Amino acid sequence: MSFRLSQRDKDIIGFIHQFRAVDRDSLVELFFKQLKSPVNACNSVMVRLYRLGLIERTQQYSPTVYLPVDAKIKKNSQKILHFLSILDVYKQMCTYSAPKQVIVEDKPTGRKGGIEPDLFCIFKGSPFWIEIQRNQYSEQKMQAKINLYEAYFFSDEWKTLHWQPENRAAIFPSVILVTPIRYAVSSDHFRIIQVASIHELMKKYKSPNKQHDAKTKSNTSSSGITINLT
Repeated sequence: MSFRLSQRDKDIIGFIHQFRAVDRDSLVELFFKQLKSPVNACNSVMVRLYRLGLIERTQQYSPTVYLPVDAKIKKNSQKILHFLSILDVYKQMCTYSAPKQVIVEDKPTGRKGGIEPDLFCIFKGSPFWIEIQRNQYSEQKMQAKINLYEAYFFSDEWKTLHWQPENRAAIFPSVILVTPIRYAVSSDHFRIIQVASIHELMKKYKSPNKQHDAKTKSNTSSSGITINLT
């Protein structure tokens, strides 16, 4: 059977492969909200893509969650909730500015035992590694996670990552812990930001003043968020 995919079809399939698990309502929000009947339009497209064998789905969640055809996670796996948490953080960012260079479950060291942030992206012009903590961990376990970032910092390997700016000094990303719990973790070498959500991050770093001097403007986005990386 021959069929032709629209650019939106291709974008949806690529997005599902990128984020591993995507719920129907997120697809509506990201790809169909401009239409008159976005939910019906989304349902129609997703049923067609599923019947063509281009995506998988699990109806163990409501609304339906869509998966890549080669997904290595079971349709009832708790891992799906993990991926949906990553997607939620991404969507929160999109309400302010679309993140760039997005990598889900980034593995910058390329080997086991290194840092494995849930998400890497460049947001508002600054690079971030994001750890999403859905469960409570001990202070020791969280500090051990930070210690891995410090070990990577001293390796200097991060200076050659593909997203690093050209003709400028390399930047070590700030580490965001998205967690409702505050941990007593610290580093002398890079910034650690603990917030319950991206919305909290935006409130935390939003400048109270509308006017800034030239130095401040160099580190400030158009919406007023200031995140200094030095």
